[in-house]
Amino acid sequence: MTISLLFNLANLFVLPFWALIILLPKWGVTKKVMESYLPFVVLAGLYLYLISGTITAESAQALANPKLSDIARFFGEERAAATGWAHFLVMDLFVGRWIYWEGQKSGIWTTHSLLLCLFAGPLGLLSHVITVWVSKLLVKDSEELVA
Repeated sequence: MTISLLFNLANLFVLPFWALIILLPKWGVTKKVMESYLPFVVLAGLYLYLISGTITAESAQALANPKLSDIARFFGEERAAATGWAHFLVMDLFVGRWIYWEGQKSGIWTTHSLLLCLFAGPLGLLSHVITVWVSKLLVKDSEELVA
């Protein structure tokens, strides 16, 4: 199986999970699927496969004391770029899963944060943190008005 095919399959693999938590967050199937760690095991397995064929003595030495130019050269290789992408996929989905569960527990709206997390992981996390903060402020202010 080629690196390009693995890259494409990994991209397709995560889409149903994102679709479930964004489009059908309250559906029982979504909750059951997102309780599982299996998607992360699969993606981490892919990452392990890719990184095991990527790290050489030279790249390990460069990554041990990274310089931007070394990182750029490392990710200039197709397999290393696919490894980095697999890392993004698993970590973004893991953060998305956390945002999803936080929203389910608290009742805070998460769709916007999940969409951002899908396309730009850290921005989705930031969006969720800000949403929680603003929600708490609004609840606090409304409780003060009632009191």
